[in-house]
Amino acid sequence: MEVITTHVNADFDAMASMIAAKKLYPDAVLVFPGSQERTLREFFVQSTIYLYDFKRLKDVDFNRIHRLILVDTRQMSRIGKFEEIVSRPDLEIHVYDHHPDAQDDVKAQVSVVKPLGATVTVLTQLIRERGIAVTPEEATIMSLGLFEDTGSFMFNSTTPEDFEAAAFLRRCGADLNVVADMVTQELTAEQVNLLNELILSARTYTIQGIDVCIATVSVDRYVGDFAVLVHKFKDIHNLDVIFALARMEDRVYVVARSRLPEVNVGAVVSYFGGGGHATAAAAAVRDMTPNQVEDRLLEILRSRITPFPTAETLMTSPAITVNADTSIGEASQILVRYNINAVPVMENENIMGVINRQILEKAVFHGLQEQPVREFMNVDVGAVGREATIMDIQTYLVEHQHRLLPVLDDGRLVGVITRRDLLNFLVTDQSTQPKALHEDLNDSQWPKRKNIANILTEMLPRSILGLLRDFGNMADRQHVKVYAIGGFVRDLLLRRSNLDIDIVVEGDGIEFAKAFAAERNARARCHRKFNTALPVFSHP
Repeated sequence: MEVITTHVNADFDAMASMIAAKKLYPDAVLVFPGSQERTLREFFVQSTIYLYDFKRLKDVDFNRIHRLILVDTRQMSRIGKFEEIVSRPDLEIHVYDHHPDAQDDVKAQVSVVKPLGATVTVLTQLIRERGIAVTPEEATIMSLGLFEDTGSFMFNSTTPEDFEAAAFLRRCGADLNVVADMVTQELTAEQVNLLNELILSARTYTIQGIDVCIATVSVDRYVGDFAVLVHKFKDIHNLDVIFALARMEDRVYVVARSRLPEVNVGAVVSYFGGGGHATAAAAAVRDMTPNQVEDRLLEILRSRITPFPTAETLMTSPAITVNADTSIGEASQILVRYNINAVPVMENENIMGVINRQILEKAVFHGLQEQPVREFMNVDVGAVGREATIMDIQTYLVEHQHRLLPVLDDGRLVGVITRRDLLNFLVTDQSTQPKALHEDLNDSQWPKRKNIANILTEMLPRSILGLLRDFGNMADRQHVKVYAIGGFVRDLLLRRSNLDIDIVVEGDGIEFAKAFAAERNARARCHRKFNTALPVFSHP
């Protein structure tokens, strides 16, 4: 059997996505993995949703499930009892989601994940592409999820695709009166009291120049739709960043909202085992008091909130350059002297191109040391101004695969940004380490390892995998260590194709390459000046 399910404490987007997925998988069974939000439960009572034949969890034979369709989540920790079967080798998993990646995401055979305002938008796009008819009742239910998760299109996470989905559903006959009745429900007296307590308890902290509001409340029993109250609180006071903490029963519920790119609440809340988007996130914390959660939250915020970088803050200045008439040999020496991999080529204070180490080494190998670099430089060069954003920089260095990005001020070169500069900002972020939380960790606990065998199998051809294993086997026989390094490793972890593989040997790399080539009836092209070698095979 096929089963369509979602996350526990399901909301309208979760239910709407299940109904939409049923259009793509008509033989599948609809099953909630656990409880639903109060407004969703009330909708079940008032509507004809029961006609869609939702199955009770206890009536599902888990042994018969051969395909599991997850919508509006892909986190194992959020799918209830279904977590018990996701590792089954014979189970086929399909995922449709709009949330960012999380550490406990399931591995799926089919994965459609897009950063849209609602998961139902992702599924609506597929329904439109396949020309599947949608009834007015189905369109109304799908619209409920769309309006809820986009805040009636007022959340900053709303995308143009969400508006297009709404227009399509409206043309299919979606009843906006039903949507308005369910999405804009009146608050109960209990919710009004809780909202008032939130307002009275609010405190504002200024962290790195950014105002962050933290409000804390405590009630004896669970009060539904706490996230709705937080959103109303944010709108009432026009807050840019809000973290609301509510102790209910045995947990502290954390709901966060942010309008600022400098404060990614999804990343902050992940420290408490929660998740969400950069603009909206939530977590349920056990075994901590509200005061402990608030103290920890402030520590995280102080370490994570940093002024958003610009090209001027990331660049290396002054930039090392070579003249267009500089010889290949001299340019090669400059790169070795300063330990850099690429350099701008200048003429009359204008950038003519970029020359990199690989091109220079090839030119030297072919005896072209006396030729000017202008004959070999790459003239496809982008440039940005001092105020360029991190997204502008990524466009050139990641999407366009440039090795070096010049920074100009009124046409004058003032610095350069390399891939290493970008990676240092994106990856080497001390705030993501547990020590930023002031925890006492033993050294033995800190080193982290990741098994990438599955990534290697997924991304590399079988012949390349065999070659890497052969490198490892020879290293074992010679009692040395070998490592794959450089851009190949980066792109592997980013799941991007790159078969330009560099291997480093703890020992004599040239002798290792010769021995490796000799065993395979190949030859090793050696460059003793740089202690490098290239095995050359007679077949692909």
